[in-house]
Amino acid sequence: MRASTRHVVPLVTATVFLDLVGFGIVLPLLPLYVAHMGGTSATVGALLSSFALAQLVATPLLGRASDRFGRRSVILLSLAGNVAAMIIFARAAEARYLPLLFVSRILAGATSGNLSACQAAIADTSEGPERTKGMGRLGAGISLGMMIGPFLGGIASKLGEAGPPLAAAAFALADLLAVAALMPETRGARTSTGQPTHDVIAATAPKLSHAPRVFADKRIVIVLLLYFMTFLCMTDMQVGFALLANTRLHWTEGRVGSAYGLFGAVMLVVQSLLIGRLSARFRPLDLLRFGSLFTAVALAVMGFSQTPVTMLAGLTLLAIGFGMVNPLLASLASEYAGSQARGTVLGFAQSSGGLARTVGPVAWGLVYKTAGGTASFLGGTVIALLAAATAFRAGHKERAARLPMPKVES
Repeated sequence: MRASTRHVVPLVTATVFLDLVGFGIVLPLLPLYVAHMGGTSATVGALLSSFALAQLVATPLLGRASDRFGRRSVILLSLAGNVAAMIIFARAAEARYLPLLFVSRILAGATSGNLSACQAAIADTSEGPERTKGMGRLGAGISLGMMIGPFLGGIASKLGEAGPPLAAAAFALADLLAVAALMPETRGARTSTGQPTHDVIAATAPKLSHAPRVFADKRIVIVLLLYFMTFLCMTDMQVGFALLANTRLHWTEGRVGSAYGLFGAVMLVVQSLLIGRLSARFRPLDLLRFGSLFTAVALAVMGFSQTPVTMLAGLTLLAIGFGMVNPLLASLASEYAGSQARGTVLGFAQSSGGLARTVGPVAWGLVYKTAGGTASFLGGTVIALLAAATAFRAGHKERAARLPMPKVES
């Protein structure tokens, strides 16, 4: 790795950490803001969907822009959009004006492409196990930010309704200034092997989308499908965990919040300490299979859980599964994409997750309401098993492709 890019992983990890701190500050408080503005629970759902849909549409475009104009430019644009969105949010809170809150969330979703650009920056400057390790550290920054954000949001709320969004804006602004001052452009960087990760062809590529080539590669399609299934499982937990814990175990909001803290802490350990070592010893698709199986077992345990011990055991297994799968998917997506379409593919990958976050809560909520909590979690178990089977099949095909062709005797 070049001297000018050796600090890229710490910088982009700090970037997503600060970004997710801001996200975590405002996200838990959104229902309260909506209620203060006269909205209902349906309004909350529409607000969350507006963010997800804007993100779904914009992220591939921002990923393509990072391939053409550089990772640093897209990260700066995203952070600037986040600052503006949080300021609009604060104004909406002061005025208690619901349409302005929708404007804020749509703008935040449309400019939330910094994660795929950060992933591309890591892929630009690393390879093999080091790349997976870097993706794991990035995931650890996300987990840590989501752990700290809600705590800071509670403190900022003491300053008034505009306090939390203004605090989020301050974090985004600090992040923007740090990236502008410290982060180099990584597009065109050379890895430890001396091979450039971007070339003149990519720099002068036409404005046509890389999408046809992206979807022509079956490996990339499989990774995008795995992204969708993984985030579908995650939304299953997000919808059903608190409801099930409250119904069966009589857990209050504080107990559920502590459990989420445990979940984030386990993911942090897996992504910051374990995934790099595991990826140095095992093939990514093998680890992906194990991570999906952990997820399947965890959701089944949680679905049938009748005691706090089994519920927390299932939640811990789930954190291990998600902690393994997320960085591995990002690493595989960047590897399969190649240098010319890396940002584009990672953008499509984030959109696959965004699609799951858009449809998942509605689907799992309906299953939970009509068939119960156990059925909801068993549905997630089935999805996780399908993900494991998909990874197994992809690994089998990859090994078969590498087998030498037998010689034909004349």
